[in-house]
Amino acid sequence: MRKAVFPKNKTFSAPLFLLSFLFLVSCASYKLGKNLDPESKEFFSKVRYIITKQERKIFLNIPLSEKKSFIEEFWKKRDPAPYTEENEFKEQYFTRIEEANRLFKEGGTPGWLQDRGRIYILLGPPHERHTYPRGRNFYDLPEEVWYYGFYPIVFVDYDWKGDYKLTPLSARHITEINKAQMDLKPKIEKEKVVFDFNIKIKKVKEDEAIIQIEIPYDNIWFKEEENKLKTTLELFMEIFDSSQKKVWEHKKNYPISLTEENLEEIIGKDYVIEIPVNLEPGNYILTIELEDKIDGSRVAKKAKFAI
Repeated sequence: MRKAVFPKNKTFSAPLFLLSFLFLVSCASYKLGKNLDPESKEFFSKVRYIITKQERKIFLNIPLSEKKSFIEEFWKKRDPAPYTEENEFKEQYFTRIEEANRLFKEGGTPGWLQDRGRIYILLGPPHERHTYPRGRNFYDLPEEVWYYGFYPIVFVDYDWKGDYKLTPLSARHITEINKAQMDLKPKIEKEKVVFDFNIKIKKVKEDEAIIQIEIPYDNIWFKEEENKLKTTLELFMEIFDSSQKKVWEHKKNYPISLTEENLEEIIGKDYVIEIPVNLEPGNYILTIELEDKIDGSRVAKKAKFAI
């Protein structure tokens, strides 16, 4: 058995002593990934361990002209000290990729894409690394055991080719590793957008108008459900005449469901609700309340108009 020593880094983005295990599942391939330009493809490949599911979908669907801005914002969000010139997180991440390639040369896969490389990149050098290149006993397989604090992570070379696989110790171990994977991902604060809408009132006949409500898709919160982005907008409207008497009311829920294919189509566009209303000629006051049922955001507005 050999005890190996890894290089030590001065900075680290996650408190390892609070984590038990890490399990890395292979990144699913997306058909849109094949259509990326070389620079975008390189970025998408290298950040596979830290990009969120939502970021992945957005990046694959936005136009090529917007991908450079996305990449800049991606690293900016992860900069632990934005007031400095360096992005310590980004530098450390790519340094660990280089170190993984240097440390894990065995096998037919680049070191950073091996299980040991993945663990190394995200958790950094283990506190202890015990290697058994010929197995612990005569008939055993080659094995490595890494310790982060008191917790072991085991890798086994099942084919004697130097490609060590992460090997959970039990079903419970798998559960704890999966949980640790989610805990370890960089904590990216969601930017709270302002839920808002615009009102347009168009007269189409002497006694008829169209109330048009335009809600920017960028301002709507969705939840992922059944491989779709879904939400429901609750709309409540009232119209009062010049004597403050209510003459019209409308209340309805508007469900929205989007697929990945829809994302590129709606960038920079509005979700539009059009409602016809019949009124006698005169002056009126329109009140509107709109709520996004996903996050509870609610906006109320009032508008004067005449028919």
